[in-house]
Amino acid sequence: MKPRTKVVITTLGLAIVAFLAAPKGPLGEFWAPHPSVPEATGVQIPLFMLLGVVEALSFGLGVSFLIFGYPLVKAIGPASAAMTRAAHLSIAWFLINWWPHDSLHIHNGLELNGLLALEYGFHVTLIIAAVILAYFFLTLQRQDRALFR
Repeated sequence: MKPRTKVVITTLGLAIVAFLAAPKGPLGEFWAPHPSVPEATGVQIPLFMLLGVVEALSFGLGVSFLIFGYPLVKAIGPASAAMTRAAHLSIAWFLINWWPHDSLHIHNGLELNGLLALEYGFHVTLIIAAVILAYFFLTLQRQDRALFR
């Protein structure tokens, strides 16, 4: 099977499961919406559904990237093994995080201790991932410049 086919199958399979396991999905009972979360109405319903599809696809693609993407990141250039792995994990986290993040927001509602835990757990780790990726690409750029001096 071609690598691209594996990625597409993995992405779509996980996206379908993620969509069905969303808080309002048939498999999402374990993190049902908090009672304080209002019900969507009118045009909000398909817009939230579309957002759920996009987040589920991003989740599936992120897991696919986690499984199959390391060789692609490694091939970019001569960064250290630790930095290459950190960049690989950072890219995967940027793709994966949206589905559990929004689902946990819906489950938590406006309970502030839970909200703080969510914000720190997701936002801070995304900031760290962004710093890692910036450093990774600056490292590659410096090495690229050194080749042309």
